[in-house]
Amino acid sequence: MTAQRRIGQFKVSPIGLGAMPASFEGAPRERGIAMVHAALDNGITLIDTADIYAPAWDQMGHNERLVAEALRSYQGDKANVVVATKAGITRAAGEKWGRNGKADYIRGRLEASLENLGVDKIDLYYLHRPDRTMVYADEVESFAALKQEGLVSEIGISNANVEEIGIALDVLGEGNLAAVQNEFSPRFNHTSKQELDFCAEHDIALLPFSPLGGTGGGAAKVGETYPVLAEVAEAHGVSPQRVVLAWMLALSEHLIPIPGASRPETIADSAAAMKLVLEAEEVARISHALLARQ
Repeated sequence: MTAQRRIGQFKVSPIGLGAMPASFEGAPRERGIAMVHAALDNGITLIDTADIYAPAWDQMGHNERLVAEALRSYQGDKANVVVATKAGITRAAGEKWGRNGKADYIRGRLEASLENLGVDKIDLYYLHRPDRTMVYADEVESFAALKQEGLVSEIGISNANVEEIGIALDVLGEGNLAAVQNEFSPRFNHTSKQELDFCAEHDIALLPFSPLGGTGGGAAKVGETYPVLAEVAEAHGVSPQRVVLAWMLALSEHLIPIPGASRPETIADSAAAMKLVLEAEEVARISHALLARQ
């Protein structure tokens, strides 16, 4: 079993659960709750959600409420479960999407998330996407103020490039940016490998979203798209998806993939990657085939 990994003050499972598909794919609520329970049963202690994860614009907070319900109804040990959520992307009538990083908007979304999750403090709170109409440092300052007030335990940023990660560090100070959540997968790593390296230098966790390539078919066909994954998977008698996650875990102790799932079976397979140890030669072979040449 791969050792726990650190996000600021928290120690979490090496793989987290991306709960978004339970709200976006029309999954029955009962199945979504069963999926969260399956993640916990299989040793996952990090759950990732966001205020915008919802079937429609007028159901903001849907996924947060589902996660809260799943945790309330879970009969096992949940003392060490860490829940991350995000704010900064807007949804309005007609499914008009936008961004808002203003302090008053972020505070309002935080208050809604606290209510949706049924907590007094958010474990890990991300700026979801930069608001390009604002100075990035000012957006991060809003999150720093929320932490200072005791409403947030740790701060993260998402969809951020190396320059923005550096700005966040300047604002928060070394050691106070807990996590960066960016896309990182076999098909998308031409920039995120650089972001991972930068995060590792500054002891920041990098949490890849869509680590298997996303729900648009990329995840299901990852073994077909990248034959090396199918070859290694066959050698171990496991799925290519499990190999992807095990490879990521071997790349850096700062990587904590958060594969999305809407079914219990899917997250159980992902969680099993925490027990899959690849040979150094296999890791090198996969890296040579998958990582974009800089």
